Amino acid sequence: MREAHPVERAVGIDYYVSGTDGVGGRLRDRPADFRVRERESFDVDLHPEDADTGSYPHLVFRATLRGWDTNDFASALSDALGVSRERVSWAGTKDKHAVTTQLFSVKLETNDLPELDHADVEVLGRAGRPVLFGDLAGNEFEVVVRDAERPANADGIAAELRTFAADGADSEDAEGRVAVPNFFGQQRFGSMRPITHRVGLDVVRGDWESAAVRYVCESSDREPDATREAREEVGETRDWQAALDLLPGRLRYERAIASRLAEGAAEPADYREALERLPTNLQRMFVNAAQSYAFNLMLSERLERGLPFGRPVEGDVVCFADDDGLPDPDRTQVVDAGRVETVARHCERGRAFVTAPLVGTDTEFGDGEPAEIAREVLDDLDIEPSDFSLPGEFDSTGTRRAIRVTTDLELEEEPLTLRFSLPKGSYATVVAREFLKADPDALS
Repeated sequence: MREAHPVERAVGIDYYVSGTDGVGGRLRDRPADFRVRERESFDVDLHPEDADTGSYPHLVFRATLRGWDTNDFASALSDALGVSRERVSWAGTKDKHAVTTQLFSVKLETNDLPELDHADVEVLGRAGRPVLFGDLAGNEFEVVVRDAERPANADGIAAELRTFAADGADSEDAEGRVAVPNFFGQQRFGSMRPITHRVGLDVVRGDWESAAVRYVCESSDREPDATREAREEVGETRDWQAALDLLPGRLRYERAIASRLAEGAAEPADYREALERLPTNLQRMFVNAAQSYAFNLMLSERLERGLPFGRPVEGDVVCFADDDGLPDPDRTQVVDAGRVETVARHCERGRAFVTAPLVGTDTEFGDGEPAEIAREVLDDLDIEPSDFSLPGEFDSTGTRRAIRVTTDLELEEEPLTLRFSLPKGSYATVVAREFLKADPDALS
């Protein structure tokens, strides 16, 4: 185990579990260096394209995108169709610096989809409900590392990750699968400007003004100079009408907030309404990022204390596997002293998973040291579960998330390439970071 990069520590990722020096290099030198294909789980009958649009209003399609952020593609598609962006939905959000194959639907009476650059679309049929976020079992990844400085170190890192998968067994005895802590990756918080969780914490604390102003005005030294200067000037003047001239056009979400504030910003409700001008999935993203930050801090503290990740200790909350062998956060159990060994065997066989909370109003902390870790993190952040009782899309009851993710890993040389699959919600960069041990900019 070794200390993480300072930029990662700012989002709660304090450690690498492998101690071997990283291979160096960078990811995403070109979109084709980072390929993602969804393992779809859209368990809905599809009907022919000419099916009755009254009964089956949603046109379902698979898109292979090159250099498209999912939100941007949805916006471009809705603009080309002349429909609300809210009519477009998808199974999972993907990064633009990649080639991604993913599932979408659009509520549309016709079957004709427009041609968009760098997008290959395959219409699959019509359905009675839209594709929903989470309608996938996981993702398959092929990740190329360019300009690796120490590619020979990859085998040693993989051996350490196999040891982590075996919960401390000697790497020579650990077979096959590798594991890493199931951190939320840097992109969850903003790769260039990692503030999404801080906006979310403002929301959870009820400080709507701080949340809206921070999202528009807080700058990062990783942004272009002109963008940084525009944000800082708006932050100093709070002249929201002038902000519409100062902020670059590509900052459309910041401009949407500024546009509402230019209408008048005297009460907390005005700032909340400004945030509500954003798409609903982005509104949810703020609170989700705050939950993710707290989760990362809990995992980092668990590593610091030397607690296991693949088997429970007394007081842990485990969840059980669903029919696909994936963690089911709706089926949980607090592990008491008398059942630690029994539940540990279930974890070894992939029937149960140790979890930590994504905190919300219904959060169950468990007992003992795991509960102590969770409560200390929330105390440090000055939040509590009841704070997540919020209006509209910001409200969250919370859930559980497995604290470790395991996968089969294939390594290929010249160039160094990593092939693996992960369940939905887990981040490829959380695997790749162990190999590169580089500035997160090299991962994004």
